[in-house]
Amino acid sequence: MILIEGDVIMPGDIVKDIATMKKKETIILGPGLRREADTVFAYKAGVLKKRDPAVYYVDTYQKRYVPNRGENVIGIITQRGGDIFKVDIGANEQASLSYLAFEGATKKNRPDIQVGDLVFAKLLVASKDMEPELVCVDSHGKEKNLGALSSDGMLFTCSLNLIRKILNRSTPLFNTLARSQAFEVAIGMNGKVWVKARTIQETIAVVNAILAAEYTAPNNIVKLCSDIEKTLLLTQSNNMD
Repeated sequence: MILIEGDVIMPGDIVKDIATMKKKETIILGPGLRREADTVFAYKAGVLKKRDPAVYYVDTYQKRYVPNRGENVIGIITQRGGDIFKVDIGANEQASLSYLAFEGATKKNRPDIQVGDLVFAKLLVASKDMEPELVCVDSHGKEKNLGALSSDGMLFTCSLNLIRKILNRSTPLFNTLARSQAFEVAIGMNGKVWVKARTIQETIAVVNAILAAEYTAPNNIVKLCSDIEKTLLLTQSNNMD
């Protein structure tokens, strides 16, 4: 049986016959799907989703991150040695990050990064047969919001399902929060999120909103943000008293 968008699929199910579609659209396979010859199979259990124009993936609930090339992740520096940092990204093995993989870095001008620091990086290499490799620049050597993250922010871990939800453009979470609060956020596809707002109370409020969004329907997210904002204002008022 060939499955379509919205169906629940299991590993081994046939998702789509590329041969019948390749003349109509260019298909991009996301997490959970694998191509063999002209047929696409699922290798994860979940719900088949499609993101325009033609990106197909399996929406599945999991906590263990499997690295995928090109994804942005948040990692913790665990070792420094030679020209390489070792970075914990929550996968089954640590990733490597070169000193030279930062904007403007040279042999003499190395980035000031210590063990325990956080980095927002992109996966350059991700293969089951190779150690993951990270970079903190784009293809033009520019930082583009990648690099070291401030220790003033708050890092927390959530499900990969929530990460996909809050990154979906149809989810109004961040646009709604930004109307009343100023904050910075870095979202890693490995289930790690870094948030920094003007105060500790505001940072915690943003974190609570993100975590609560996992079990909130999209049409109720505006109300969720409003309730959290009221709670924050009440807390700030009580602190002033």
